[in-house]
Amino acid sequence: MAQLQTRWAVLGPGWISRDFVVGLRASEYGMLHAVGSSSAPRAAAFSAEHGAEASGTYDEILARDDVDAVYIGTVHTAHADLAIRSLEAGKAVLCEKPASPTLAEVERILEAAERTQRPFLEAFKTRFGPFAESLRELAAGGELGAPRRFEGAFGFDAGTREGRLFDPAVGGGAILDVGCYPLALAIDLAAAAGQPIAPEYRAFEAELVSGVDGTASAELAFGDLTAGIATSVIENLSHTGVLRFADAEVVLPNVWGSRTESPSTLIVRRGTDERIVELPVVQPMAVEADALSLALAEGRLEVPEMPWAHTRAAARVLTDWRAAALAG
Repeated sequence: MAQLQTRWAVLGPGWISRDFVVGLRASEYGMLHAVGSSSAPRAAAFSAEHGAEASGTYDEILARDDVDAVYIGTVHTAHADLAIRSLEAGKAVLCEKPASPTLAEVERILEAAERTQRPFLEAFKTRFGPFAESLRELAAGGELGAPRRFEGAFGFDAGTREGRLFDPAVGGGAILDVGCYPLALAIDLAAAAGQPIAPEYRAFEAELVSGVDGTASAELAFGDLTAGIATSVIENLSHTGVLRFADAEVVLPNVWGSRTESPSTLIVRRGTDERIVELPVVQPMAVEADALSLALAEGRLEVPEMPWAHTRAAARVLTDWRAAALAG
């Protein structure tokens, strides 16, 4: 196995990249080495703030031999171009979700990863840690049997109706920004339960604000597992999820965790019985960074917690859900 120590470059010095840098400090194998931006002065400022050794334009950073992996934290519409350029420059890529706004662009990214033999991981931090592992174990069957339904939402009120969230040109809207979270969890649960990960569409609904989906919902069927998911950037929604079984349910308080900690609690209810399960907390961005480091060191292109098949499945639904929303 190759050296695990990974020298990271951050591409796109925005707020989500700041979260990643915080997580990287808690990782076992990673270190921040460089920062790239479309604006060299912005890259230099971010680099100075966070202690990176190098900064520059995207091209300058990707040309460096001392960068092993990149984290892409730009607006959604820039993901595909930067991911492909990074892969072709020989870098492993951790790309913030969604991998890209359309399935066609996601396929281009994955083709480049296959062609260059470089690892690619869509950064769903909620796929990592003891909480996510416990959900997969529950969905796989056992004392509660097979899951029948998942319900989950991710929604917040952005306050302003301006900026990237409400700009169609950069992939604004709730579906791409946070609707991808309950969708990705539904896909993960379906896979663990042995159900198809390409769902049947039963209903899509949306409310448009400033030309983007301000709020949206979807009713999906993954074989025998149904899912009701919702999202918003104009309304605070409950972040308590539920996984239902034939004669039991698992309540998932704060199912998405926080910016720095994974969720820690499951509540198993069966009849009048209730059991609270407390799980270890991890820094999820640190864990996902280390997962890519391991893939790079071991010569793997994929990470098992978020395989390419799941990235494709999510991209297909996001593309169709968003198209339905924008069509009214």
